[in-house]
Amino acid sequence: MARTTNTDALPHVSSRYELGMLATQRVRDLNGGAELVITDALRNDKPTVTALREIASGNLDIDALRHTFIQSYKQTPKADAVEGTIESKSEDPLLKELDAELENAIIEADEMPAAELEEVIETSTPDAGEE
Repeated sequence: MARTTNTDALPHVSSRYELGMLATQRVRDLNGGAELVITDALRNDKPTVTALREIASGNLDIDALRHTFIQSYKQTPKADAVEGTIESKSEDPLLKELDAELENAIIEADEMPAAELEEVIETSTPDAGEE
């Protein structure tokens, strides 16, 4: 059985670091159901070995893989646009009152212009010597 080593794949990438990053991305792709680029991959090979073999074969589009890797770190998760309230599960009336005050403060801060909000924050933040 022929072994694939890092040195077999290095001519196709610029450094060992990049090889590690691109192999990691290719493993993610393979685990996600991507098609194999090489036909001689053994079924019992782990995805890491398969990824290194694909890179070493020269049949894999390294530029596309590099682009996918970079894009995977540029994407930011999007928050769900779920409107909710801050509500305590406690029956304590004091906690419910504090929750209502906090929710009102958040709503006011959301509606406040940025310059005014910065001024409020600056005036309400204690100086280091005042503690």
